[in-house]
Amino acid sequence: MTGDHYFTAEPATAARPREVDFSVAGRDYTLTSSSGVFSADRLDPGTAVLLRKAELPAGDATGPLLDIGCGFGPITCVLASTAPAATVWAVDVNQRARELTATNAARVGAAERVRVVPPDGVPDDISFAQIWSNPPIHVGKAELHGLLLRWLPRLAPDGVAWLVVARHLGGDSLHSWLVEQGWQVARHASQKGYRVLRVTR
Repeated sequence: MTGDHYFTAEPATAARPREVDFSVAGRDYTLTSSSGVFSADRLDPGTAVLLRKAELPAGDATGPLLDIGCGFGPITCVLASTAPAATVWAVDVNQRARELTATNAARVGAAERVRVVPPDGVPDDISFAQIWSNPPIHVGKAELHGLLLRWLPRLAPDGVAWLVVARHLGGDSLHSWLVEQGWQVARHASQKGYRVLRVTR
């Protein structure tokens, strides 16, 4: 057992690359993953529900789009592939995750449109047409709330955020908290114990 978590900035665990295969909206993806990142061995079930049930951007969407906590990049790569005119910002504190996301963006032919950065690397003047996240629940409620309070205000006036949270990890209480913060929140879908939340101003 190591002290590493997927939200560790620089994992000490030796990198052990592996490939993860999945399909979204009729397209097959093969992405590179590694030890030391979130859901290293497979597409996380929550992420799978999010990508299956949320409304993917239209093919002519230009963004910019944001993936919070990108991990090895499955959401980023799906967004970039689905919206080939959009710029996608992929944010993660984990350096190895960022490197993998950049690699995988190149694998899907989107390297020129994907900006992979640490949280402080997003320019302050950018607002996002869409924000997507399978947020890091295990960082704790205070950290999670801080993360959402940091990024959700970056939504464009007519923007939409898509979040997935396991019900048993507080999906319903997070829904209530977001409403208390003044956001419009709809439970867009539920599947396999996960809530897909659609958040707007």
